[in-house]
Amino acid sequence: METLVSPSLLAANFVDLRSDLEMINNSEADWLHLDVMDGVFVPNISFGFPVLEAVAKVCTKPLDVHFMIVHPERYISQTARLGAMMMNVHFEACTHLHRTVQEIHDAGMKAGVTLNPSTPVSMLEDIIGDVDMVLLMSVNPGFGGQKFIENTIAKVKRLRRLIAESGSHALIEVDGGVQGETAPRLVKAGVDVLVSGSYVFKSADPYSTIRELKALR
Repeated sequence: METLVSPSLLAANFVDLRSDLEMINNSEADWLHLDVMDGVFVPNISFGFPVLEAVAKVCTKPLDVHFMIVHPERYISQTARLGAMMMNVHFEACTHLHRTVQEIHDAGMKAGVTLNPSTPVSMLEDIIGDVDMVLLMSVNPGFGGQKFIENTIAKVKRLRRLIAESGSHALIEVDGGVQGETAPRLVKAGVDVLVSGSYVFKSADPYSTIRELKALR
């Protein structure tokens, strides 16, 4: 399977967001990753539905929406109305994770479950067969531009084993510190989807950067 690339809007130029969205539309990017932060679950606030709705009108790529918030289940129907392809919720934020995953599916979206760096992949044993993707945070969520946590490589391998042993078809996505040095190692370890913010949007040639990430095997 080819490597999928989901550039993170958090690193885009919000003064001229349409230009960056047009770049994404014209690039080889597969998805657009949208980080929604509430200042409660993570120590930062990013953007909410007014921005998501504006982005959805311009972006032609599937929307990969990552909720770093408390009670993400409250926003399932609103996210579905955006036309989002994937709704990612944090394991740590969902008391009734199985119900939330079911409700995301019932709303017509794919369901992703995100793990913080300190949450072991073994916590997913009873849900792995029901999710479409697992997002591993390779930095502590809340801020862009952080240093990659090295343990993520071993964690990807453990998750790949769990997926194989369970017969799940879940994709593995990684977000945080994904750049030229870490991306090849992540793909080699078994990652399917690379989320990259600053490395793409701050690149001198984002089209080439996206193409290079997609070419990794």
